Amino acid sequence: MSAGSPHALFISDLHLSETRPHISQLFLRFLDEVAPAAQTLFILGDLFEFWIGDDTLDEPLNAEVIAGLKRLAKRGTRSRFMHGNRDFLVGPAFAAAADVELLPDPTLLDLYGTPALLMHGDTLCTDDKAYQAFRAHVRNPEVQRQFLALPVPARRQQVGQVRAQADQQKQDKPPAIMDVTPVAVDDAVRAAGYAPRLIHGHTHRPARHEHAVDGHRCERWVLADWYERGEYLRVDAAGVTRVAYAG
Repeated sequence: MSAGSPHALFISDLHLSETRPHISQLFLRFLDEVAPAAQTLFILGDLFEFWIGDDTLDEPLNAEVIAGLKRLAKRGTRSRFMHGNRDFLVGPAFAAAADVELLPDPTLLDLYGTPALLMHGDTLCTDDKAYQAFRAHVRNPEVQRQFLALPVPARRQQVGQVRAQADQQKQDKPPAIMDVTPVAVDDAVRAAGYAPRLIHGHTHRPARHEHAVDGHRCERWVLADWYERGEYLRVDAAGVTRVAYAG
């Protein structure tokens, strides 16, 4: 880790996939060129387009990402990973191989003197009743056990079918229903003791929002996806900076 002011980096929604190799390579460069200067790299979900089980660690893309995160750890930067709605099956074998820490969603921590609530963000989209029902189903331990018992090709086929169905359903949903619900944000901030900062991804709508919850101010930072380019948040004692990354 290089000298400079202590800081952390935040990313989410990279959706790494063999079909988008330029983004995978951009992420690997980010791990080698930018992240080593940070104390901690926070990955707030959907690092992968999908994750069908820790028994796929040796697949080429997965192995590359694991190796990149392992290199980062050896250089002194800690990586902390929160599950998203695409990679919630990332498990302890991945964490051990990549030398990352798995974080619960939500997580409240002190970030250079400011309490910060970290979330993937999908649980804030409570107006999307169909998605929340689906989320509850796939997070059921028995459903996961049955899925992971399938052969890898069968799992991959099933995920492809689910993704195609979800993409079709998105076209029929009003855009607002797929964004966070203000009441859900208020409830999350309130449950976190009125944390003055909330950082999340999932919605692919990067912005900074101001909320007043029971008279308490909270700034909500939404992380960008990595479909067209890279972007991260840099957080230190002075505040939050949004940074574009082109490699």
